[in-house]
Order: sequence, then structure tokens, then C-alpha cells
Amino acid sequence: MNFPAPTRIATNGITLSVHVAGPRTGPTVLLLHGWPELARSWQHQMAALAEAGFYVIAPDMRGFGASDCPDEVSAYGIDILLSDMTGLLDALNRDAAIWVGHDWGGFVSWPAALLVPERVAGLVGVNTPHSPRAPADPVALFRKSYGDDNYIVRFQEKGVAEAAFSGRENDFFDFIFGKPPPRKLSRTPASATHFLKRFAKFSGADEDTLVMPREEREVYAKAYIKSGFSGGINYYRNLSANWKRMKGVDYTIHQPSLMIGAELDFFLPPKLIDGMEERVKDLEVHIIKGIGHWTQWEAPEELSNLMIDWLERRF
Repeated sequence: MNFPAPTRIATNGITLSVHVAGPRTGPTVLLLHGWPELARSWQHQMAALAEAGFYVIAPDMRGFGASDCPDEVSAYGIDILLSDMTGLLDALNRDAAIWVGHDWGGFVSWPAALLVPERVAGLVGVNTPHSPRAPADPVALFRKSYGDDNYIVRFQEKGVAEAAFSGRENDFFDFIFGKPPPRKLSRTPASATHFLKRFAKFSGADEDTLVMPREEREVYAKAYIKSGFSGGINYYRNLSANWKRMKGVDYTIHQPSLMIGAELDFFLPPKLIDGMEERVKDLEVHIIKGIGHWTQWEAPEELSNLMIDWLERRF
């Protein structure tokens, strides 16, 4: 199956670019991508899920790709992002879905189970675990652990990252989609998180060190030339506001949940999964060996098989 053409769907005051596949009679699976990605990151899983009989929905999230990209930072708070998705389900006449999130998509889908539980039939976390609420403002914690040059800290200042990446879109995707270090790290080196410093010195990468094919990276670069980088980076600019918003929320998840980690992901390492069973009452965990953060590209078939096996057993 070729990646399905997008449909423009109005929801929550904006319009999203949405890819849909599979029989409408099947269980609904909602695929949420991360940064700096697009719905097409799920193309391999979307084809496999549709063939297995699931009704699959994959939007470019607000701020990404061909979807609307509001400029205001406050337009990317967690309640707004969830309203985008519940409005999308309404538009497609779906009461609930199994929410699947990678990277930032996971930081949207896990809270969905807490804040709009009636719209969440089940959950799949890809790399992104359901972690407890941070003990302090997360931006301050990143600064303390990784320094002022940590990318999340630098991203807080509007315009800085945009200026660094804009005009170098092809270089950016060659830079970001690298293979992981060949061995598991006990701790993420602070320097690894200093994206802006590292990217300023970047002069290219060998094709065999990258996880995404060149033709795909070119599609991404063209999309970001058109959309800009602000929308996706605004997700990071709401970390503190979202942390405040979640104060007092019960973090217990009761929906059936699958967690798929990646052995060599040093931004979201599998050790972050430890203790999830205390917050997620119905949890199954798998770790894919030998891959890093870009699971959909590094292990497309294994990821699809794990998802379909679990979905068929549970739904």
C-alpha cells in the first residue's frame, strides 16, 4: 500500500492534514508522531495495520507539515492538543481509539488516558514511557542536569532554534536522523543534548550512518521549508505550563497498554520504563534490541508485528 493521500479535516478551530487507511469497521488506531517528524513516519505501520483490519488515522500534528501552524506558544498546551484529537475523532465518527505515540506523540497520548479517558480505548507507547509528574519544573531540571546548552533549555527562547535550523533544512534532517551509538550508554552525555552547538558545526553525514532514506529526508526538508520549525518547537515551550496543568492529576492508567522501548535510545532509554507498572495497571512491555530513537525507521517490521500481535489479542 502506498502512503495514503492526506485529507484536510477541521477540528478545534484549526485544520489538520490527516492520512486514513483500513476498513471503517475495524478498531480505530490513532498514530501520533513526534518531533521533528510528520505523519508519514508511520507509513510502514499504517500499511501493516490497515492490512490487518484496523482503521488507522495518522495526522500531521498541529504545528507540523501540512497542518495549521499557529504562531502563539500558548496554542500548544496539552488540553488544546487533546481537543485537536478528540475533535478529529468526532469528525471521523469515532467514539474512541487506541492512541499510539512516539516521542512527543507519546507525551500527548499518555495524558489523553488521564484527561479524556472516555476517548482512549487503549495505548501504545513507542519509546516514550508514561513517567510520573516531575518533582520540579522540567525545564529547570534539564538545565540542572545538562546545562544551559541543552536543546530543551535553548528551545525556550523563541526564535533561537528557528534561526539555527531555517535555511539548512536538508542539513538538519541529515543531522537529526543518525544511527544510535553502537552500545548502550549508562547516561546521556550532556554534550549529546547540545543540539544547537552541534548542528552549528555539522558539515554532513555518510549515507550509511543515517536511518531514513535520502528521498524521505528530502520530503521532510521540503515540508519544513514550507511550515517552518516554530510549531513543533512550541511543544517544548509548553513543558512548564503542562507540568503546572497536571498538578493533582491521578497518573494511574486503567486502559490496556503496550510499551515498546528501544535498547539504544539515549534520549528515552528503556530504564525510564522501570516502575511504569505502578502507574499502568494493564501493561505489556517489549524492548527492541539494537536500535535507537527512530524506531519506525530502524525496525519497521518488528514494530508493526509487536503492535499488531498485541492489538489483535486485546482488541
